[in-house]
Amino acid sequence: MTKTEIQSEIQKVLDSVPETVLKDVLDFLKELKEQPADKTRLASNLRQILADDKDLLEKLAQ
Repeated sequence: MTKTEIQSEIQKVLDSVPETVLKDVLDFLKELKEQPADKTRLASNLRQILADDKDLLEKLAQ
């Protein structure tokens, strides 16, 4: 995907997100902007792992 396509997809999602969530999204993006690239990559990888293993993590939490 190109940068323009990604921005368009992000805008579509933002248009459907409740207003209460938008502030959290904005804060998160500002935090990412201030982080060095290697840390944002690490956060992205961790988020992906957590998303992939959500069911397993929920079972472990019980």
